[in-house]
Amino acid sequence: MENEAVAKKTIGERLVKLAQDFGKLLKTKKFWWELFIMTAGMFVASIAVYFFLIPSKLIVGSITGLSLVIGKLFPILSVGNIIFVINAILLVLSFILIGNEFGAKTVYTALILGPFIDLLAWLFPVQGSLFSTTIAGTGQVIANPWFDLLCFVLILSASQAILFSINASTGGLDILAKIVNKYMHINLGTAVSIAGGAICCTAFLINDVGLVIIGLLGTWINGLTVTYFMGEMSSKIRVYIITDEYEKIINFVTGYIRRGVTLQRVIGGYSKKEKMELKIILDQDDYARLIDFMAKENIQSFMSADKVSAIMGLWNDKRAQALGRKQAYKEEEEHKFNNQEQTCG
Repeated sequence: MENEAVAKKTIGERLVKLAQDFGKLLKTKKFWWELFIMTAGMFVASIAVYFFLIPSKLIVGSITGLSLVIGKLFPILSVGNIIFVINAILLVLSFILIGNEFGAKTVYTALILGPFIDLLAWLFPVQGSLFSTTIAGTGQVIANPWFDLLCFVLILSASQAILFSINASTGGLDILAKIVNKYMHINLGTAVSIAGGAICCTAFLINDVGLVIIGLLGTWINGLTVTYFMGEMSSKIRVYIITDEYEKIINFVTGYIRRGVTLQRVIGGYSKKEKMELKIILDQDDYARLIDFMAKENIQSFMSADKVSAIMGLWNDKRAQALGRKQAYKEEEEHKFNNQEQTCG
């Protein structure tokens, strides 16, 4: 009895702590910003599904496609119920294998997809593919599944990349892709292609070979597009600068932008003189600030820049970045105030 009472107390304490943590989360800007991103991302995904996937009847690698296959093989089961059961199983796996944050976000995105599709159906009733054409005189309708596929993949991939960037997903296939990504260390775009391709192959049971091939190509393109979008969203700029006024740049980057600088001594092949080269990794906004600073200070330099697709380590310490930017802003305001006092004096 005593052990049971202790267990109940422990569970009660955990529930209280969970409620307190959730209450604190509701007060943060990050929560509401990510909620807005998830809602917008799922609305975009619903556009892709409603206007392009459903009318074309393509079985692209997705949980919806798998559900359509099972529904055709077992007519007593409705597609809606099959989707619900599969998503429920995957959601449980997401909590167990990936984590509470990803699972909770995916629950929200999975819940709002259906209502968004129903809303679009009410606002914009669609009878068939937007790209189908009717031959005059005969009334024959010719569909063009390639256009449907292309539009679906591009729009859905953008939605997936946006959600993956905040550790969320559109549900279904994305959960499988995230599991493959986490445990097999494969990038998310490739994981989407692998998981989707396996699901898409089930369409051989009910569809013509041609339609299945289209679906497989669409799944492959989907993975490539997700990789491209995520690469563009997470890419940074690596800047190389050779200048005699490198101390000014170091002070600006470390003091205002709050980024690190790597110094390396180099020798010019033409002048044979030793110079100091700076290597700095920045995001787009910080890169623009650096360019503006160098222009205002009239710093003479040789500078080159390239794109960095992945960064690991301290650069991604968001808490340190936030504290650094807050301190930089505070110092800038104090500097302006001191200058105003000197002017008035």
